Amino acid sequence: MSGEGVRRVAILGATGSVGESTLRVMERHGERFRVHALTAHRSVDRLREMQGAFQVEHVVVTDPETFRSLDAPPAGWAGGREALLSLVRDPEVDVVVNALVGFAGLEPTLEALKAGKRVALANKESLVAGGGLIREALESGGGELVPVDSEHSAILQCMNGTERKAVSRLLLTASGGPFRGRSADSLRGVTPADALDHPTWSMGAKISIDSATLANKALEVIEAHVLYDIPYERIEVVVHPQSVIHSMVEFVDGSVMAQMGFPTMELPILYALTFPERLDDPPLRTFDAVRSSPLTFEAVDHDAFPLFGVGVEAGRRGALAPAVFNAANEVAVAAFLEERLTFPRMADAVGEAVEQVGGGGGTFTLDEVMEADGAARRFVDAWITRNGAKSAGA
Repeated sequence: MSGEGVRRVAILGATGSVGESTLRVMERHGERFRVHALTAHRSVDRLREMQGAFQVEHVVVTDPETFRSLDAPPAGWAGGREALLSLVRDPEVDVVVNALVGFAGLEPTLEALKAGKRVALANKESLVAGGGLIREALESGGGELVPVDSEHSAILQCMNGTERKAVSRLLLTASGGPFRGRSADSLRGVTPADALDHPTWSMGAKISIDSATLANKALEVIEAHVLYDIPYERIEVVVHPQSVIHSMVEFVDGSVMAQMGFPTMELPILYALTFPERLDDPPLRTFDAVRSSPLTFEAVDHDAFPLFGVGVEAGRRGALAPAVFNAANEVAVAAFLEERLTFPRMADAVGEAVEQVGGGGGTFTLDEVMEADGAARRFVDAWITRNGAKSAGA
């Protein structure tokens, strides 16, 4: 993408944490970016505020019932899934920031790439559930995919155009979440409020719970495999509580490159919008080597956080297993937040779904991914109905 001119940006999931951060970044660089469109599922009042503040031409409310409930939709507003997909194909849009949560982000990612857009991707579930489809869309549509996740932005920056054959290992860092250092037994009674209390990052509920279980890191391992075509046996995860080193790349000659910075999503968002350029952004130039010290590393505790292993194994199986893992985990997280499932039993439910539902051939269609997603959700719902009451003391 050329660095010249004003880039018109559509933000999907604008009212979430990544969407709000994107708006702050764009506001600081109004000479380079214009907010062309915003979407949210139901947050109508916040969308109105954003539209007024940024003079946005197009707004989509993806929940049809919420849109229909509006007495008089403002000019430029539309509702429903088709309106969302039409938006990402809009010739007036240069960059699509996909900050949607969960499987709902896959189809907009595919449509944007097929339309030749740059997709700044914060929706890791797109790559997990439909990695092969995304690769096909990139090839056929000529679009660009730039990761917004801090870990994958770090890898992109460290590799800096290096050929894959020069890479020995990818080392993803994990904060360890709010329960780092806790034993498996001590996690039986943790509450959603406990799990949402992340020590270093401010995130939405779903990703905060995924961070607490380390399911998020499993999703990122799968994502790294799809993005950089590195075998699973050469992708490792290390716990780094300070969240200053966002990931590392080891090269075949033994050199290791790390990308560092204090925890903020605004840096990878800005880089995704401008890649391969870098813009001067004084609010983000805050690194202090002394203040960030010491930097420490720990191994992942697989006994305390079994969902990590379940997810990585699903990635290794390939085909539709990652989509099943993603869908099952979404349902399990929702049940935990509603206190219908305990923290340790999330891994049991998701693991059984991967065993019973995961599978399929080496290639798949979007319809097959959607079928696997639905089957996994139904399986976990039924599993919780059978076992949820038993899990109260688990």
